[in-house]
Amino acid sequence: MSDRSSSLGEPDGKSDLEVRSFTTEMIARLQTAWQTVIVFVPYFWLLLFFLAPFFIVLKISLAESLIAIPPFSPLIEFTEDGLLTIRLIFENYSYLWEDDLYVKTYVNSLKISTISTILCLLVGYPIAYGIVRAQPTAKNILLLLVILPFWTSFLLRVYAWMGLLADQGTINNFLIWLGVIDEPIRMMYSEFAVYVGIVYSYVPFMILPLYANMEKLDMALHEAAADLGARPFTTFRTVTLPLTMPGIIAGSLLVFIPATGEFVIPDLLGGGNVLMIGRVLYNEFNANHDWPVASAVAIVLLLLLVLPMMVYQHIQSKETEA
Repeated sequence: MSDRSSSLGEPDGKSDLEVRSFTTEMIARLQTAWQTVIVFVPYFWLLLFFLAPFFIVLKISLAESLIAIPPFSPLIEFTEDGLLTIRLIFENYSYLWEDDLYVKTYVNSLKISTISTILCLLVGYPIAYGIVRAQPTAKNILLLLVILPFWTSFLLRVYAWMGLLADQGTINNFLIWLGVIDEPIRMMYSEFAVYVGIVYSYVPFMILPLYANMEKLDMALHEAAADLGARPFTTFRTVTLPLTMPGIIAGSLLVFIPATGEFVIPDLLGGGNVLMIGRVLYNEFNANHDWPVASAVAIVLLLLLVLPMMVYQHIQSKETEA
């Protein structure tokens, strides 16, 4: 009887083992499929919202401007003989270097965005460091104050600065009331107003990456440096600054890249006196209706901005390997 029960129970043991192995295999396959989906989603997002528009703009930049709808020639067309032809126009890119307007605009945009990035760093670094060293309750309040301007429309905040910097605005009236000046200072429609607008608008993008990086710092390193006789500036130069370099690079890129192509701030606060590449793009697309040249301007601008991003990715990869 026992032999019979053991012989009958043997298939059940094998079936349990097969079920377990099958379940384990299915779970492994589901995990692999799920990991593939997770990896695929950002690539699909990048393909849909970056690469596809990029190739569309690139195609237009290699076309010829026409008075038609759409206002550019097709890239691929068939001849009367039924032959497929691809027509590429590279004169749009050569035209950018022949006209000094575009070269000066690129240089001016890079200059303004670089100086604005440096100013944001000078303003944002001590603010981020102060937030990190604050008490936990005060830290949350300070972070809220940094994020608070995002609750208001960007355009509305720029208009507010127009009211502050105008000849009869709040700042000039206050300075006249104090007796510091006798007549209004010309601040609007100048590079000064553009710098103020860009720094005010983008300094939170500098503070937040710096804060995230500084939050990971081990403050015991500062105490160790002080015990070894290092002065505060030496500690900052040899300990704090190198460790916060990733945050500096990330914040600088978050400010530099959008500031280079900024349109609203130079248009409203600069008033046409400060020419940046965003204004040139607007004029080419809407006023001149020259889509191929405008697309060429956008492609060149993108290439100029990709370079610092590649440098940042290279630095990050080296740090990860180390």
